[in-house]
Amino acid sequence: MTGRIFEQRGRYFEEFEEGDVYVHAPARTVTEADNVLFTTLTMNPQSLHLDAEWSATTEFGERLVNSMFTLSTMVGLSVAQLTQGTIVANLGMTDIRFPSPMRAGDTMTAETRILGKRLSKSRPGQGVVDFEHTARDQRGNVVAVAKRSTLMRCRPDDAPGVDATGTAESAASPAEADA
Repeated sequence: MTGRIFEQRGRYFEEFEEGDVYVHAPARTVTEADNVLFTTLTMNPQSLHLDAEWSATTEFGERLVNSMFTLSTMVGLSVAQLTQGTIVANLGMTDIRFPSPMRAGDTMTAETRILGKRLSKSRPGQGVVDFEHTARDQRGNVVAVAKRSTLMRCRPDDAPGVDATGTAESAASPAEADA
């Protein structure tokens, strides 16, 4: 019996097309523990993230999720579908905005638009892909937007194709083919 082998991975440089939009799943519900842990791990003592009594006196009336956690989670939601195993490096982020705050208990969804791509002039077998990530809360409010530039691997000659879910199909191993 010949079986197919599937490997989940991100996209190679050639598989990105300008204007395409990827909707990422699953969503991520942010907890109070996420916010406190991230804030303390990153040495950010901002009262707006840690002090419930002080935060109650602000215009928000409660603690807010650390915006750097929001940014990191938004990018993280894209990894399985876009860059898992195919990224070489993040090159930079620009135009980062947080139009609405996130609160503990909010559920984040994210999508990514491909802004453009070009082959690297100095790194054969690699190319630069520009993304625009957008995150929303469960009410549809935009909570973060960022443009990100990445260095991506080009598709190796022997790499299997990828379907719309990001699953790559490999040929059966020689032992399986002979069975």
